[in-house]
Amino acid sequence: MAVRAIRGATQVDADDRDQVLEATRELVNTVVERNGLDHDHIISILFTATPDLVSEFPALAARELGMGDVPLMCATEISVPHALPRVLRLMAHVETEKPRAEIQHVYLRGAVALRRDIAQ
Repeated sequence: MAVRAIRGATQVDADDRDQVLEATRELVNTVVERNGLDHDHIISILFTATPDLVSEFPALAARELGMGDVPLMCATEISVPHALPRVLRLMAHVETEKPRAEIQHVYLRGAVALRRDIAQ
């Protein structure tokens, strides 16, 4: 199996704990579904949040989905003045038989604007 990286992002309406967790769960579930992943295929996930999101760690949502044994890390995106606000991003490292061209990167809600070229 190859190791591949899958990118994804979503946007929330406000820095609200419930919104951060719900949007992160939606993003993780969509990445898993669209790429046909099983739990054991997930090597690790790096989550980032724009500096305006501080109400909760996005990794908590993944743990709540049963990923307590998957290495998870959270970080803050760099503060770029013209950046889209309230964005949660992930990069999942997975084992898969899919070639790189078949990986489905996932951009949801307002984050579709970040990568219209690959957003599904």
